[in-house]
Amino acid sequence: MTASPGSAPRSSPDGLRNRARSTGSAGAPPPNFPSDLAIGSFSNDAPWLVEPDRMSWRRSINAVRWVVRSQIPELTRPRRLPSGTRIVRVVRHLGLAVGLWAVGARRQGGARSRADISRRLRIAAEHLGPTYIKLGQIISSGEGLFPEELVTEFKRCRDQVPPEPWDQVRHVIETELGRPLDAVFAHVDRTPLAAASIAQVHAATLITGERVVVKVQRPSVARLVHADLKVMAWLAPFLVGRIPVAALANPPALVELFAETITEELDFRLEAQNMLDVARSFHDLGQRGYVIPRPHPELVTPRVLVMERLDGFAFDDVAGMVDAGVDTEEVVRIGMIGFMEGAMIHGIFHGDLHGGNLFVLPDGRVALLDFGIIGRMDETKRRAFLRLLITATMNDVKGQLAALRDLGALPPDTDLDAVIRDLNLDGPPLDPTQLTPDEMIAEIQKVVKALLGYGARLPKELMLFVKNMVFLDGAIASLAPDLDLFGEIAKLSMYFAETHGEQIAEEVGLDPDAYELDLRGVKGSFGVDPGTERLTYRELQERRELIRSRFQNREVS
Repeated sequence: MTASPGSAPRSSPDGLRNRARSTGSAGAPPPNFPSDLAIGSFSNDAPWLVEPDRMSWRRSINAVRWVVRSQIPELTRPRRLPSGTRIVRVVRHLGLAVGLWAVGARRQGGARSRADISRRLRIAAEHLGPTYIKLGQIISSGEGLFPEELVTEFKRCRDQVPPEPWDQVRHVIETELGRPLDAVFAHVDRTPLAAASIAQVHAATLITGERVVVKVQRPSVARLVHADLKVMAWLAPFLVGRIPVAALANPPALVELFAETITEELDFRLEAQNMLDVARSFHDLGQRGYVIPRPHPELVTPRVLVMERLDGFAFDDVAGMVDAGVDTEEVVRIGMIGFMEGAMIHGIFHGDLHGGNLFVLPDGRVALLDFGIIGRMDETKRRAFLRLLITATMNDVKGQLAALRDLGALPPDTDLDAVIRDLNLDGPPLDPTQLTPDEMIAEIQKVVKALLGYGARLPKELMLFVKNMVFLDGAIASLAPDLDLFGEIAKLSMYFAETHGEQIAEEVGLDPDAYELDLRGVKGSFGVDPGTERLTYRELQERRELIRSRFQNREVS
């Protein structure tokens, strides 16, 4: 698939035939390296070795996962009114936030009004605790999907949540480990490295000398989450059709999805297993661009997780990386390949990428943190997801819709030709910069109404994938603003053709020699003319800013 970025690059003579890898290969680690690199993408300096069969906390991991998932139907069951007083507290805090905004900044309108309600909702979420803070964190990753002020405000929920008092943190650690703190740790920093909705993390040193990070669950968080999910399940049916942002998600289905996500975060044994599973996936893919911290062989319980400590550059420390000689464009490339490859080939990927969950090592590799949320797809969904991405690069609209149907985004009996016709998907793409704000709103409303009519919804795996893509979109803005997007897509397509071509062709049901990269659909999604040969991220941002300013001018007028 060698061609200029602006054309519709044809496949190489070998099409999707496999070729030699350029990123290393799976197998035994090099001499003098830790032996567990043969089973996972870990650091080269091992504080201990990962030996899964000897990790006592793994012995009942399948039963733990089953118990957690079996709770979801009861937590999300429709009910007349949730028991307890939690509903009163929720209504009081959210009602007060909206009421004070309504009698105050709302009258000023525009950005000031949005900033005020965003701040009040963030404060209310912090008062209400883990479940609502977690919702805020999801919003904080939705740049382009939610108002800018709301996203900015809820970013404070990522790692600026008020920490728990040290005495309570110490009590959780000692209770979970069954030993006094000084019987395990030589030192634990009382000030957390970060405090989030479910837990906070502390730097520490074991009595055996290893530098570690200790993740400690907030006291009573499980009880609060369960109570809040019941309140949400009661409230969700009243919101159907009343919240445009959540329309395609279907509020009751969204609550069920959210319940599945957050309940798995409440047992750190599942998170530790997720770390091993993702590390194994990267190893099997020969992908050494990522590093996963090792969970401790013994010090993992439902509420405490001790793991290897890694050091590097914050993901937004572009100057520090450049000064250290790190290729920031390659960091973006590693991020895209690793994220997509795990999902496409193994059906597993980190489900909550954001700046607090990853950093860059001095050698340019990306360290991934926080594995409470993971995207997992069974074989049927993985193949549907694979078809979705491949047909997107071929501008195969019907193929994309069929893949979305098989992922669960559309009902099984959906008339795909009717969807294409109703949404004008086979016509020329619209350029949003050439539409008035009223025309753009009308177009969006038309699409949403049509999709709702077909019973469209947002499956968990697709939601997590889109959320991660939004984050990576923002990462390009800071790490590689002059990256040629079309050229990069061509390079990614070449990589997957060279690396997994035969497997992809077989699973998608495609003649490997007939594959042809067609960027017209991609260009249409960016709102640019099919003849455009090059588009940097900086230029794309300028287009977005033009659209945003036109909407702001509409508000003022």
